[in-house]
Amino acid sequence: MSGPDISGDVVELRVHGVSGANAEEVLNLQQTAQVAGDRSGGFYRPRPRYPDATNPPGVTLEAYRWGDLPSGTVARALGLVFLLPFMLVNVAIWMRPAHPGSEALVRSLCRLLALTLTVLYVLAIAGVTLDLVGWKCLNSPQCLTGRSWLSWLSGRPVGLRLAVLALVPAIAISLIWRVSNRPGRTFEAFRAPEQLSGHRLGAVGQWDAEPLVGRLRSIHVAAAFATLDLTLLLARAATGATAATGALTVATAVVLTACVGCLCTPPLIDRAAADRRLDRVTSALRTTAVALTVVVVAYVLASPQPWDGRRELPGYDTTLAGLFVAQTTLLAALGVVLLQRRDQPRGATPLFGLGALAIAATGISVAVAYAAELVYRTADFLDRDVPTGAGIATGPPRAYTWVIFGFLRAVLITLIVAGLVVVISRRGRRRAAAAIVAHDYPNPPAEAGSRLRQVRDAIARARFTEKLVPLAVLYGCLAGLATATTTVGLLGQFPNDVVERNAGLPADAVTFGIAFGSWLIAAIIVGLILGSIFAYRTVPFRRHIGVLWDLGTFWPRAAHPFAPPCYAERAIPELTRRITYLVETGHAVLLTGHSHGSVLLAATVLQLPPEVGSRVALLTHGSPLRRLYARLFPAYIDEAALQDIGRRVDWRWVNLWRDTDPIGGWVFSAHRPAPAATTSDPASAVDRRQRDPRGVVTPASDSVSPPIHGHWPDETDESFVAAVRELVQRLDGRTDPPGPT
Repeated sequence: MSGPDISGDVVELRVHGVSGANAEEVLNLQQTAQVAGDRSGGFYRPRPRYPDATNPPGVTLEAYRWGDLPSGTVARALGLVFLLPFMLVNVAIWMRPAHPGSEALVRSLCRLLALTLTVLYVLAIAGVTLDLVGWKCLNSPQCLTGRSWLSWLSGRPVGLRLAVLALVPAIAISLIWRVSNRPGRTFEAFRAPEQLSGHRLGAVGQWDAEPLVGRLRSIHVAAAFATLDLTLLLARAATGATAATGALTVATAVVLTACVGCLCTPPLIDRAAADRRLDRVTSALRTTAVALTVVVVAYVLASPQPWDGRRELPGYDTTLAGLFVAQTTLLAALGVVLLQRRDQPRGATPLFGLGALAIAATGISVAVAYAAELVYRTADFLDRDVPTGAGIATGPPRAYTWVIFGFLRAVLITLIVAGLVVVISRRGRRRAAAAIVAHDYPNPPAEAGSRLRQVRDAIARARFTEKLVPLAVLYGCLAGLATATTTVGLLGQFPNDVVERNAGLPADAVTFGIAFGSWLIAAIIVGLILGSIFAYRTVPFRRHIGVLWDLGTFWPRAAHPFAPPCYAERAIPELTRRITYLVETGHAVLLTGHSHGSVLLAATVLQLPPEVGSRVALLTHGSPLRRLYARLFPAYIDEAALQDIGRRVDWRWVNLWRDTDPIGGWVFSAHRPAPAATTSDPASAVDRRQRDPRGVVTPASDSVSPPIHGHWPDETDESFVAAVRELVQRLDGRTDPPGPT
């Protein structure tokens, strides 16, 4: 898209955060024009007849809007709800410790955990179609009453019923295969240049992830079809395994073993895009699995042996429990690796380094809860209006009952501990907040007392962010323990019986708790669906709910191929291309990024050639680079990477932060209060604290007190305008970088 001629010596390029703001909001203008990009992501400027009178002379405003890249349409936002477990496990692979010895192990373990989610996806659908419908309901005349859409299969041979209903999970596998086959990068114009930075953050959005995603996709599709085959073959072998059953089971086991083997060899699967040898191997593995499924379904359909007469699908409950054992083992192994390889850099919490375990366990917990709720609600629907004991006698598998019980237990314990942490830490947080308020507003008038308390409470709430990391790790450990307890179902025990026998709690109370947990999961799913719709349609909802999608889809698909595509693979090369163009046409560029926009700009600066970086300055505000990203992604954002960002822009970098901000913070030093002596370290001059609010007394020109901005951007703030003017002057070479303030 062509745009107006560039006027002015400096272009201020603004990048918004996770708010999904429109161009007018980013530029603080009402009339803008797009000068590059498209409807999903582009660059905007004021229209020529609507100049920006508040901007410094010689500076042209421009905005990069990327908000629709991770969200897009409502349908895509809804899809993110159901892809949430895949996204969380995919993010876990990027949260490994900075210790180089942990990379291969963490990659392999995260990819194996991701594979178990695909297996669970198939088992959940097979549990509905093959177990609940094909095996239980079709054997119950009372369950079929009034259900003509099922009764046509009643009285048919068991093999025919299972073969027909196996088409449903096969179609579900094909559907998610088709959806994930959409490339993450849409235009060749967004291909990034060769890597220019030695830091891993500079590689995000730079390397071509499509070959790796294609290999992972083939492996997961092969494992999905092999899981369906195994479910059918175990049911067939319950009355005595024949030679054909044994041969097909061995072939299925070989396919699954090959999938695991490929994921446990990172040097092979992470080969460069030009090396296509493994692509042929994984494609052949996928084709073999599809062909094997056709053979297995045909064998089940034509097999003359009688079928087992038990009330559950033979082998299904055992397979499900075995999967949960595997997930528990992998989570435990991941925790051991992270504890052995974790680092303790400056500003870390005692539990720092376990972020990958917490997010992976959360992803597993969400996936298991989704699967359990699907099977549980289906069983409830099929049993509705059927006399007790006449419908689906055993209901859902015991393992899913333990899943819901474990989910409820993990949520309740985490909430209780969170409440205790809030109460216990409140005094300390308020004491620290009161000291900050006293420093910022000395000798306030008596009528400002109420406003001062509001400011103190806002600062105290913002400081609770540091407590979320141990709470997340606690929930991750509890979720892993909940997955482990599902194996008790192998002993034929239900939670209500075990708890009553060992803890003395009435069985009816436990049964009520499980039912409540099921409805809680349903409420969470509905809440996520509604939240995704409102997050797409309204900015306020997106600021709070859409943050999960924007942060999760920032990282490329390196663990799970069914995770949502990564928008950074377009946004960062697109920013790099635009900045390079502006500099090559004779203009200096001032980059201003709010919140997650500062992370996009940090990765972009690491990709800029030296001759371009020499004409670039950086202004970040509300930035989570140090406070969140350096803690959660230590291998990609560390002190060395931040120092390199500063050097690449010749330390023309100002970071504005507020004590009332629960997300953003300082990058190099807090400067609270300002140091008495200056230092030669240029990093010490980067951070500038903004007093928030500007005052606690209602000014004569207004009827309300100045607002508390917290994490909200405020490009009209005096400190922001002053920082823009300073950086513009430094780009022009008229001033030297100041000392710390």
